[in-house]
Amino acid sequence: MRNRDFCDGLFLKTKLKLIEIGDDLLTTKIETYSNFINGEWKQSVSEKLFYSVNPANTEDIVGAFQASKEQDVEQAIEAASNAFPAWANTAPSKRAAILNKAASILEENAAKYAEELSREEGKHVNDAKNEVLRSAQTLRFYAVEGQTFTGETFPNDDPNMRVSTEREPLGVISVITPWNFPISIPARKIAPALITGNTVVFKPSSDTPLIAFRLVEALEQAGIPNGVINFVTGRASEVGDLLVTHPAIRAVTFTGSTAAGEDIYNKSSFTTRTQMELGGKNPLIVMDDADVELAATLTVNGGFSLTGQACTGTSRVIVMKEVAKAYIEKLIEKTSQLKIGNGFEEGVKIGPLANEKQLKNVLKYIEFGKEDGATLAYGGEALTEGKYEKGYYVQPAIFTNVKVNHRIANEEIFGPVVAVIEVDSYEEAIQIANGVEYGLSASIVTNNLKLANKFAKEIQAGTVKVNRTTTGNLINAPFGGLKKSSTSTFRESGRVGLEFFTQQKTVYIGY
Repeated sequence: MRNRDFCDGLFLKTKLKLIEIGDDLLTTKIETYSNFINGEWKQSVSEKLFYSVNPANTEDIVGAFQASKEQDVEQAIEAASNAFPAWANTAPSKRAAILNKAASILEENAAKYAEELSREEGKHVNDAKNEVLRSAQTLRFYAVEGQTFTGETFPNDDPNMRVSTEREPLGVISVITPWNFPISIPARKIAPALITGNTVVFKPSSDTPLIAFRLVEALEQAGIPNGVINFVTGRASEVGDLLVTHPAIRAVTFTGSTAAGEDIYNKSSFTTRTQMELGGKNPLIVMDDADVELAATLTVNGGFSLTGQACTGTSRVIVMKEVAKAYIEKLIEKTSQLKIGNGFEEGVKIGPLANEKQLKNVLKYIEFGKEDGATLAYGGEALTEGKYEKGYYVQPAIFTNVKVNHRIANEEIFGPVVAVIEVDSYEEAIQIANGVEYGLSASIVTNNLKLANKFAKEIQAGTVKVNRTTTGNLINAPFGGLKKSSTSTFRESGRVGLEFFTQQKTVYIGY
């Protein structure tokens, strides 16, 4: 199973499956989950399944899901198109009531859903529960904000005329999401889309389809009308293009790699609105007046939480030479104390990587670091024995003596690898920080308020922090990147997150 994501066997009504694991056949009871199209849970026209696997134990099959084809997407888009007129004219309070009820369902089932999320993605069950609850909070936030999101009235010289703007929904929205925050990212896209009167076709990552299923299930149980939310699972190579190029799709909101985002952007039509939240190579600058204990803690939390699989994760540390030795010693000390293991173990801080591809990619970049001449100061070994034997585990890696031309200093790794670069001045630090193609998140550790303000103005990043981790963002604050971390069009999260899903009309009324 480790090397196989999709199976070619026919869909079976029974939940008893033969699952291929290496050369052995294991008979086990596995739950089968359906697509959701026009208010019905239904199998794919392909009659084929793929399996979600626990990255902490690849012999643990989380569930079987529909290996959809373009015909399934056609059905979903048609359902969303047909449902749009009625949903657009539904009272905002009724839309809000559905979001609030779905939020309650998530909250009531948070413990169960957290266990499922941890099994299919690998993060600690406590972090998974927090993500489920955060997603419920996101639904509630937009249930309120969406009811006050209005146009403007403009003064003019004609006393017998009123000039105002109105906001209208766009139509059918494609929502395409990643596996690292597999319910909170969909929630912050789907909630503002729905509250503003749009309909949705949602395709989650094939690594984490179950928790996405639960979000859609909650909306269904909350009473959302048929066709307003549609859910299709499967390979991006099979269904992704139609989700972008179909003429009925009015907007695409995507979170994932920069390469995939560029592909979507180029394929979408001239009249299709796009929102792309993409990669990052996020710096943490440690000044000579910094508290090195705090700096090391921020690095560990930002670089190694979620096993480094966060787009805002700390990937580069740019440290003043005066404090570099003390900082590195403290960083290694704190990193060595991190417990690695299954997300259900007490005290675990680092879980498995999400899949085999991720593991191979991280190990590849660790080798790149060595080849380019950096010093592997700590970790970087694949863990393959004992309790780690059946999972995708790696020790967090700390590289020192990193140069700005090294691959680990420029390319997104999306794993627990931190590159430490030593510099002589703030001017050199900010130049290096801005010297990559990404601009998602950045932070500085300093007690100098003047320098902190200077950094906030000069850093090329959409999220700027002082004495905080590069990771994390508020539900009610805008989120997005600069340069190749985003299309720099519309921000997610917060009240401004509603703007992407609406279009404006200017209305002149004479009387």
